[in-house]
Amino acid sequence: MIEFTAPSPEKPYACFIATEGENPSAIPSSKFIQAYKTHGAMLLRGFSVEMNGFRTLTSQYCASSVFNESPDRKLLDNDRNIQTVNFGADPFPLHPELSREPWKPDICFFWCVSPPREGGQTTLCDGIEIVRQMPSDLFGAFENRRLVYTQRMAPAVCAYWLGRENPNDQAINNPRAGCPYTFARAPGGVTRSFSRPALHKPMFSDALAFGNFVLFARYYLRLPTFPVFDGNQHIPNELVAKVKEISDRLTAPIDWCKNDIIVLDNTRFMHGRKAIFDIEERVIATYFGYLNFAEPDPEEPANALWRQGSFRPPQPGAPHRNPAPRISN
Repeated sequence: MIEFTAPSPEKPYACFIATEGENPSAIPSSKFIQAYKTHGAMLLRGFSVEMNGFRTLTSQYCASSVFNESPDRKLLDNDRNIQTVNFGADPFPLHPELSREPWKPDICFFWCVSPPREGGQTTLCDGIEIVRQMPSDLFGAFENRRLVYTQRMAPAVCAYWLGRENPNDQAINNPRAGCPYTFARAPGGVTRSFSRPALHKPMFSDALAFGNFVLFARYYLRLPTFPVFDGNQHIPNELVAKVKEISDRLTAPIDWCKNDIIVLDNTRFMHGRKAIFDIEERVIATYFGYLNFAEPDPEEPANALWRQGSFRPPQPGAPHRNPAPRISN
C-alpha cells in the first residue's frame, strides 16, 4: 500500500510513503504526474530502491537526460547520465539545477543511497511562493527584466558549437543547428550568451516564479556579474539580499533516510543543501531529465539537442577527483 500526503506550509512537498517496501514504479503514473504538476516537489519514502529501479523510475517519466559537467561528481551510469551529487562538504545556496545554461532540466531526481548521520539535509524552496511574498518594489525591480548569462568559451566549447577551437568570424556567425547561444568576440577569445526572464512561468503553472542562478552565483561562487540584467546592468546587491531573506524564510530541509527519492520540478523549485559533516557517509545519486510529457519553454530552440537523447555538453571544467561509491545493480 502506498500512502499520499499533500504539502503543508512546513513541508512544501507532497509525499508518497510505501508501507510494504514497494518499488517506486508501483506509484500509478497518473497519480505521480498529477502530483508533480500540481505540487512541483515530492518525497518518495519507504520504497525498495536499487540502481535498476532508479533507472526504471526515471525512464518512466523522461525522454532524455543531461550530463552535469560541474566538478566533483562521479558518473554511475553512462547511458542514463546518472551521477552523484557534488562530493564537497560546503552548504549550497538555493538554485535550480543547471540554471546557468540554456538546457536547464525539466525535472530532478535525487536518490539517497547512503544517508548522513548528521547534517547534509537537502533544502527546497518554491519559486512561486518567493514571488508571492515579494513586496511590490522588489517585484517591480524584477518584473519584465531579463537575466543575461555570458561566459568565455574554452577551446572545447568553441569546437562543439562553432566547429573549430579558434573560430573565425564566419564560424561565429554560423553555429551548429539548434545552438542556444549568441556569440561575440572579446579580448583573448569568444564569449557565449543566452538570456531568460528574471521571473518566469514554470512548465505547469501560470504563476510567476523566481528560479535562476543568481543566489548561487552571489553567495557561493561570489560572481557579481553572472548573470546580469539585460542591458548589461548589474543586479544590485540589495535586491539579491531581499530575495535571499524571503527564500530563507520559505526554505524547508529534508533529513535523508536510506532510499529516499526527492523529485523536483526544476522549472519551479530551487534546492540547496546544508553543511555535510562526513562526506564519506552521504551518497546521493542524481538524474536530471526532460519529461516525456513536457511543455517546453518557447524560448528553447526548436527540436532542442537536449530533448533528443542523453545530452553531453562539452566539458572544459576540472576533472573529478573522488572515487565512485559502490552501488548495487
